Amino acid sequence: MSTIFSKIVAGDIPAYKVAEDDNFLAFLDINPLAKGHTLVIPKKEKDYIFDIEDEEYQGLFLFAKKVAISIKKSIQCEKVGIAVLGLEVAHAHIHLVPINSIYDIDFKKPKLKLSEEEFKMIAERIASKM
Repeated sequence: MSTIFSKIVAGDIPAYKVAEDDNFLAFLDINPLAKGHTLVIPKKEKDYIFDIEDEEYQGLFLFAKKVAISIKKSIQCEKVGIAVLGLEVAHAHIHLVPINSIYDIDFKKPKLKLSEEEFKMIAERIASKM
């Protein structure tokens, strides 16, 4: 199985990366709920987040915490919300969404349409705070 996220990890599909290390990758969601909506993934493909080995699971959440801190420094928001759904792509991932109310993380909301320049600017801003 090779998901769209695995293709991003391999460099076959471009992404607006904000952080990366040997095991994890964070990049902007191309259908964001808010400016700065970021996806955090393990580079090793695993469908269900609770099937990840304990050490990698802890590493994923610690990596996501660093990314969330950078998002908070970069995007004006009350907090950075977190969601793990696991149904839309068969590759474990964490959504980090800048929020100002509990309704800002509703996935039924219309997604933002951002230009390539906006995506690049947001990714660079978040990456610079890492």
